Amino acid sequence: MMKRYVIEREIAGVGRLNAEQLRATAATSNRALAKLAGKAQWEHSYLVDDKTFCVYIADSEASVREHARLSGFPASKVTEVRAVIGPMTEA
Repeated sequence: MMKRYVIEREIAGVGRLNAEQLRATAATSNRALAKLAGKAQWEHSYLVDDKTFCVYIADSEASVREHARLSGFPASKVTEVRAVIGPMTEA
């Protein structure tokens, strides 16, 4: 069963990367994901000054941490998402 995770990565200056650096970062992540053979999928990331908050779907926290090892991007904190709500939850 796949679960959703939020991964906090502490990466100095990540919020100031230019478009080419962001493309290279995404390519590195995608190569690491390919090695995991479907055990993890990257949904998207939020970049702030010195951190990223990445949303992944994975079979386990171990797969998320293996992606971090393969990509070289630290997984400072990995949190399993228990539920997702939004404005339409009220309806």
